[in-house]
Amino acid sequence: MSRHARAVVFAYHDVGVRCLKVLLEAGVEIGLVVTHQDAPHENIWFESVAETAALYGLPCITPEDPNTEAVLERCRQVQPDLIFSFYYRQMLKEPLLALARLGAYNMHGSLLPKYRGRVPINWAVLHGEHETGATLHLMHPKPDCGPIVDQMAVPILRDDTAHQVFNKVVVAAEMVLMRALPALLAGTAVLRPQDLHQGAYFGGRRPEDGRLPVDAGTQALHNLVRAVAPPYPGAFLDILDPVSRQPRRLTLLRTHILAPAGAGPCQAALAIGCATTHDASGLSLVLYAADGGQLQVLACTLDSHPWDASQWKQHWGAQPLNALAG
Repeated sequence: MSRHARAVVFAYHDVGVRCLKVLLEAGVEIGLVVTHQDAPHENIWFESVAETAALYGLPCITPEDPNTEAVLERCRQVQPDLIFSFYYRQMLKEPLLALARLGAYNMHGSLLPKYRGRVPINWAVLHGEHETGATLHLMHPKPDCGPIVDQMAVPILRDDTAHQVFNKVVVAAEMVLMRALPALLAGTAVLRPQDLHQGAYFGGRRPEDGRLPVDAGTQALHNLVRAVAPPYPGAFLDILDPVSRQPRRLTLLRTHILAPAGAGPCQAALAIGCATTHDASGLSLVLYAADGGQLQVLACTLDSHPWDASQWKQHWGAQPLNALAG
């Protein structure tokens, strides 16, 4: 593997850090790292590309727009053989992509062509997929549609949260890049076109998209909880406090399916209450789905404060409360 190959790396997040380290391990000369300033109101739970670049003495910039003439000129001065985008959040336009003699490549967190676009891991969990993965592909001006260099699948277990799946995808991305690099640097990589009819684009998600639908089935409710569990904002429902007569917000952090759809009578609407269970405590919060299934609530907050079944029973008794329509 050549130690004279030069790259410009656009990167952010854990995937950005790990893939940047793969390039360094492989002896690729990193002429420039481009990353983001951390947003002041974002929950920064992931590693810093900027700190990693500083640790290894790599030149690093954080432009608001990577497609300006100033950034283009900085990249042009590197004379890159390769350009990489590892979880960088903005699209790179054709003038940047054309600078790379051996091509410009992106690492995407799904098994393309499935789940093109934003937050693909969250969408995969939300839709109840049993696997996802990491895909390295040639970049085009349109997102996530270029031919595939390599990809690797990881399993999604039935109670996995999106964060747990993301940690698997980080390792898959690292492995995909490591095994693809020799052919990329030699200019001999064999790429295969995507059949875009086998997948679709998905947009970003907002905290308010975490509201649990009152008519959703058991599996769909469990999938939504898993898809937006911490460090993401969480799935939630509002209830009317029978004491204060004020709406209160319950945020469900972890759930487990106690009874599948059809195990009990169908509900007119989503409800939650405390019930006797077979775990160590003997008492749990239980979510009663419209299709007759039940979810055990393993962790939740009430108006952002930790809450459990004993507190529920002390304040409101054992009577289930219906979720308010959003």
